Amino acid sequence: MRALVISGGGSKGAFAGGVAQYLIEEKRNDYDIFIGTSTGSLLVSHLAMNNIEKIKNVYTNVSQSSIFSICPFIIRRKKGIETIGINHFNVLRNILKGSKTFGESFNLKSLIDQTLLREEFDLLKQRDIDVVVTVSNLSLNQVEYKSIKDFSYDAFCEWIWISCNYIPFMSLVKKDGCEYADGGLGSMVPIEEAIRRGATIVDAIVLQTEVSQLNRMPSLNAFSLLTNMFAFMLDRIENSNIRIGKFVATNQEAIINFYYTPTVLTTNSLIFEKEKMTQWWQRGFNFAKFKDEEVSELNIISE
Repeated sequence: MRALVISGGGSKGAFAGGVAQYLIEEKRNDYDIFIGTSTGSLLVSHLAMNNIEKIKNVYTNVSQSSIFSICPFIIRRKKGIETIGINHFNVLRNILKGSKTFGESFNLKSLIDQTLLREEFDLLKQRDIDVVVTVSNLSLNQVEYKSIKDFSYDAFCEWIWISCNYIPFMSLVKKDGCEYADGGLGSMVPIEEAIRRGATIVDAIVLQTEVSQLNRMPSLNAFSLLTNMFAFMLDRIENSNIRIGKFVATNQEAIINFYYTPTVLTTNSLIFEKEKMTQWWQRGFNFAKFKDEEVSELNIISE
């Protein structure tokens, strides 16, 4: 069995889409399992249906307003550098209405409903393919994996949305008596889960460089500090997931093919810009093609 695993990474999901497009359309890999976390969960259903142009159009046209119903920050650009500042009005408004987060992401929920159609969901559910999204159950302190086979259309769309909710900037969801949030808070790269579900070959798209190439700028405000802190925590979670995945793969005699980003794409994956995300999609496609050709050349030399 072959699995495609896509990590979390916000706007960097455009790069993952380009890599996946090459693997599916050009390399013609057939996947039995698709597992995504956060932005990866937005991709996997469409990739499983081979609706690549459709999801590419979404990723290369998305904006802040496509995601946030209440955006908690403003974007400042100075000398080509993007930073985020607090949108005091929106944050205060959200707090006064009793919300537990600084912003809300109900526009993303609507975008998911508009993009993944009910008839597409029904057709995908009938196929012998497992599509899984990762969520974090904060109440029970555990990571949960939600398969398309176990839920109705409305419920599965909600799990996709929950998987993407990067708190405290996006919505915190209470469901079945528990509070749920972004799957990346517990499992950024769910390789272990793919192998547990029977995968013997895993193509893992990791939306981070393989070796740290970043020295973060000093925090400018409370939000900047929060995003830097969460980025540090998620990097540690990601590294741990990869180490565990490699260990499990060795014990289960599974093969993992990693596709890291070759360079740092952005220091803030909550900023969604059409031009950059269009470039990242193409860069992902080109990078996967280059890596595949490089591996083929090495194989020829070794023979």
